[in-house]
Amino acid sequence: MFDSICVYCGSSSRAAEPYFEAARGLGRLIAARKLKLVYGGAHVGLMGALADAVLAEGGHATGVIPRALVEKEVAHTRLTEQHVVESMHDRKALMCELAGAFVAMPGGFGTLDELFEILTWAQLRFHAKPVGLLNVNGFFDHLLAFCDRAAADSFINPAHREMIFVDSDPAALLDAMAAHQPPADYKVWLAKGRSKA
Repeated sequence: MFDSICVYCGSSSRAAEPYFEAARGLGRLIAARKLKLVYGGAHVGLMGALADAVLAEGGHATGVIPRALVEKEVAHTRLTEQHVVESMHDRKALMCELAGAFVAMPGGFGTLDELFEILTWAQLRFHAKPVGLLNVNGFFDHLLAFCDRAAADSFINPAHREMIFVDSDPAALLDAMAAHQPPADYKVWLAKGRSKA
């Protein structure tokens, strides 16, 4: 079980409305379940919609944002707490430390970078926290097909492919992730700057 969840999602304000509604729905659910949101700290795109929904329901929202993005005036100014870091690497490491689970929503290169880095850290046993995809409108279908192909061609261990929780329903996704139990012999190897799961 976890009491905080990191959500990776897009910063584009041009995304279609169903993606924004999904972000707001996930935010309301996070607040209803008394989970603390950890996210990239911006007020734009799905990121802003997600955080605003959490805050509107009286929830706790923590941002982690690089200083360069603060200077570009995209930082959310009404969060419960906002951590300003020096680099994208620092951002991802701190988000990992602060969160007990991870969910990726639709987004672009940045979202995929965060998703695959946290999956790689799980594969390398730097953490044993659950990782999920909220598959809005089949957004991740092709990505999941790629993962299946990579596993079939022996580039991804099938056990590592199975680490990814997937659902289009946010409540079902969080329920499955909350029931996650790492194997009994799963030893977490600690990397500098990352906390034990």
